[in-house]
Amino acid sequence: MRPLYRDRNLQLVFGVTLTAIMGVAGLMPALPVMIRDLSIPAPSIGWVITAFTLPGVIMAPVGGILADRLGRKKVLVGSLLLFGLAGGACFFVRSLPALYTLRALQGIGAGPLGVLNATLIGDLFDGRERATAMGYNGGVQALGTALFPALGGLLAHLGWNWPFLMNILALPLALTVALFLENPEPRRGQPFGAYMRSALSRMGTRRALSLFTLTLGTFIILFGAFVTYLPVLLHEQFGAMPVETGCIISLSALATALAASQLGRLSSRFGELSLLRTSFLLYIAALLFMPRLPALWLSALPIMLLGLAQGLNLPSLMTLLSGVAGLENRAAVMAVNGMLLRLGQTVAPLLMGLVFAGFGLSAVFTAAALLALGLLAVAWLALR
Repeated sequence: MRPLYRDRNLQLVFGVTLTAIMGVAGLMPALPVMIRDLSIPAPSIGWVITAFTLPGVIMAPVGGILADRLGRKKVLVGSLLLFGLAGGACFFVRSLPALYTLRALQGIGAGPLGVLNATLIGDLFDGRERATAMGYNGGVQALGTALFPALGGLLAHLGWNWPFLMNILALPLALTVALFLENPEPRRGQPFGAYMRSALSRMGTRRALSLFTLTLGTFIILFGAFVTYLPVLLHEQFGAMPVETGCIISLSALATALAASQLGRLSSRFGELSLLRTSFLLYIAALLFMPRLPALWLSALPIMLLGLAQGLNLPSLMTLLSGVAGLENRAAVMAVNGMLLRLGQTVAPLLMGLVFAGFGLSAVFTAAALLALGLLAVAWLALR
């Protein structure tokens, strides 16, 4: 039997997943350079991320509904084209207003991507194959998270705008998806009112609401402490350069890939809920260690712990959520989750910026650890 990761449809989903994370992961090492070259105050650097993620708060649910009503492929191809064109154009701008505008347009294209990759896996696979495919996808996401910061760090040596050139890769992917993706599409005869009532009933269950809460909290942790302020911590505390920052962040992604690639095997033995709860324990340990290390090389330990947490967390969450609804409503359920994901990405830099401004950089990581503790309580008490 051919290994699942060699399935052509799944490989195209991998490409979508890599594109979805490119808009942030490739930019992380360039943030300190942007603070310097564009004269952005450090507590305000999160706006470069927020301008990209904020449109996804709206476009994730809109994209999900459109994918259920019009078809997955049409929405996916259009999103990839907008992502690649607007993201690539950021290379040419020289003012903050123009940069924020193009980042917002790119974010409109990015919004549906993180919804549709998990939706397509739910459509294409069932049972253990679904968990395995989610794990492989999480591993690919982690490898991209390892590759893009390292590549972004190298490009940032040429200038703060050079990492934006990576976004152009979305354009050939759009053509490939249009020509070769073979996926089931939902029925189109269901009245819109009936469709919405069915979707809302799926989303209103205790299980769905708990999973939505975990997604929101997880991305506040990741984008508040890790994505936005870990590069600042490494630069201020140890004088880390962009290439060093990119390589250190890549360790987290490699640990994520290792954990996620084994999700099918681990979930069959322990179950997705146990893996989810374990991930929050690992988040707490990693976040408490990060600002308290005496040397740059020692940061590898908490960063790898965070990577293991991520490898267990997101694929398990996506597997559990994909089972909440069927083919006709799955994109809508995943879209609400994507909206909350984008909301977490959007508010996290701003919330943690307030913590930074009021209490200092180390307080950002303490606050994120306390949030992880609260999410562990939700995972333990509300999910059975």
